[in-house]
Amino acid sequence: MNVDVFSWFDDVQAAMEADGSLLKPWAKILPQQLHNLFNEKVHGDQQRWLDALENLPAIDNITTDLTQDRIELSSDSISEETDATVKAGLMQLSPWRKGPFQFFDTHIDTEWRSDWKWQRISPHLASLEGRTILDVGCGSGYHMWRMLGAGAHRVVGVDPSRLFLAQFQAFKQYAQSGQNKQSGQEQNLNIDLLPLRMEDVPRPLKAFDTTFSMGVLYHRKSPLDHMAELKDTLKPGGQLVLETLVIEGELGEVLMPEDRYAQMRNVWFLPSCDTLLLWARRVGFKNPRIVEKNITSLDEQRSTDWMQYQSLTDFLDPEDKSKTAEGYPAPYRATLIAEA
Repeated sequence: MNVDVFSWFDDVQAAMEADGSLLKPWAKILPQQLHNLFNEKVHGDQQRWLDALENLPAIDNITTDLTQDRIELSSDSISEETDATVKAGLMQLSPWRKGPFQFFDTHIDTEWRSDWKWQRISPHLASLEGRTILDVGCGSGYHMWRMLGAGAHRVVGVDPSRLFLAQFQAFKQYAQSGQNKQSGQEQNLNIDLLPLRMEDVPRPLKAFDTTFSMGVLYHRKSPLDHMAELKDTLKPGGQLVLETLVIEGELGEVLMPEDRYAQMRNVWFLPSCDTLLLWARRVGFKNPRIVEKNITSLDEQRSTDWMQYQSLTDFLDPEDKSKTAEGYPAPYRATLIAEA
């Protein structure tokens, strides 16, 4: 392992240890968590992904733009040959599921149009300016970058996927050597992805101004426990942003799939919106409200050159796209916002 992966976390470790930091309880256990992860639980593709990162070419005069739907790295001094090397390296990190990203002349057309979700949710958020944010199940970090672009002071993401971590680091290692397009100043990149599970976040931390959990709740066997974990991450008055699969129905109605849902085995509970609101109240959140609902379209989630496996259209009934392959209602999502 030639890449010093532990150095990726030096900044966040220092920030957690800083005087006055509410993240100090995490700082005490983070080094051991990372040691266990990289030295004792080595992923079979880990070295290939690290080699791809190490072989990405150095590029001068980089600027970043985190405010557009396609978050962007650009440079006025990149050759066609260098750009081709960048593209080949990024292809080694496929499949790319959340985005889109622009690495110089390479557009990464990800499986999900995650910018569409951000467009739906962002108008309902409290201002992110100066806030410390946790993104649970953050994927490769697309929404984290949008949070930073919206003025967040520090963004921490947790997601156990090593591939997502490599994709995040590919963007960060270029971004941290560049300048912000809007200000023309060097970047202060207080943004880190920790390859951990929600269960690894110490409780009760009560350290974040905003916590996001998007596309996670239905993967949890105990959704109320997950919501309680999220509440424990927030400062008093902090804001929860929770996006999840739901069903049309009355208070108390919940769908629990017999086995798979849209070919996913790890889907447990899909509540009605009224039931989701009740869950939030029962775990102690204040003023929970549903701010947006939408049916996932075949244009928002689909196969691309950067994610060539099956996608949403393959998981639905070929004769009736309003149903999953198993006969359940097709993916319908809602976003809940509440305060701790």
